[in-house]
Amino acid sequence: MTAGKHDTGAEDRATSCSQNEVNRKLKYISLAVLVVQNASLILSIRYVRTLPGERFFSTSAVVMAEVLKVCTCLVIILLQKRFNLKETLHLLLNSIVFQYRDTLKLAIPALIYTLQNNLQYIAISNLPAATFQVTYQLKILTTALFSVLMLKKSLSRVQWISLLLLFAGVAIVQVQQEGNKEASMANQNYMVGVVAVVISCLSSGFAGVYFEKILKGSSASVWIRNVQLGIFGTALGLLGLWWNDGAAVAERGFLFGYTGMVWCVIFNQAFGGLLVAMVVKYADNILKGFATSFSIIVSTVMSIFLFSFHVDLLFTAGAGLVIGAVYMYSLPRSPSSSVSSSSSSSSESSALPRTDRGVEMEAFLPNCGTNLL
Repeated sequence: MTAGKHDTGAEDRATSCSQNEVNRKLKYISLAVLVVQNASLILSIRYVRTLPGERFFSTSAVVMAEVLKVCTCLVIILLQKRFNLKETLHLLLNSIVFQYRDTLKLAIPALIYTLQNNLQYIAISNLPAATFQVTYQLKILTTALFSVLMLKKSLSRVQWISLLLLFAGVAIVQVQQEGNKEASMANQNYMVGVVAVVISCLSSGFAGVYFEKILKGSSASVWIRNVQLGIFGTALGLLGLWWNDGAAVAERGFLFGYTGMVWCVIFNQAFGGLLVAMVVKYADNILKGFATSFSIIVSTVMSIFLFSFHVDLLFTAGAGLVIGAVYMYSLPRSPSSSVSSSSSSSSESSALPRTDRGVEMEAFLPNCGTNLL
């Protein structure tokens, strides 16, 4: 009897060790995926938006990405229902049409996300990829501030310090870029890019916190939520396309300027986030913070080779502060600070930016995935 228990215990330990080894490997895979998806999307958008010749319509790319996201979610829901079309349609009708009040709650986030997607194209078209990558980390600051104001979250002392370092780092990079005037190339306007990325960060922070606030306690699956968001996002994206490029699209066509590289960008936007959503559960907050920091380094190095980006001591100092701040912000809170208020004790990650907390939603929302990092 004792021998049997000993054998069972040994098997359990062996199974546990094997599972830990698998999880460790998955963490490293998650890190690689997060870095590659985050850096490649920004670099590829920068590349296709700076090629000589006539550009594709960014508004049509936003719409196309939304359509692909919705289609992907519908296929996943169908798979979950074992290809039972009747059950799938019943679920969609019940969740989207019959519970229309719940669906309408997503109109505001969808509007903000659509605006954010278009602003990111404008920002990346006018800023060097590395500068955008560094500046876009201001979304951590805006999300944290909106969390404190709207959700009454509390931040630890380390997080507040990291936010100050983040702001200082971004400010240094902007001073360096303003003095360098590197973005003053043909068809590029540095100030337009800066304004676009700042508004994008503000909208990202507000939308993420608002999304959390209105959907707290919701039982709907992430795929249903993304279908609801995608419906509004597609409609609003078409409205933006008509408003900004309607005449040109009518003359040249919806897919004007689409090349293989443009399609790669769109697929990266639509499906890259899904991949992140699948692997991010294996990555803790520290690993995700490290991935964000490493992706900044990757973007900077690749920008040197691809776009002849100039890195000097001032940019290095600013980017270093941002990288350190991102990592500091992702560190777990100490036990003493985690009990400071009942509203924040439910989850350490509740005050983290949307890219760390709601990656499953970020995957299909706007984001240059931003997303997701």
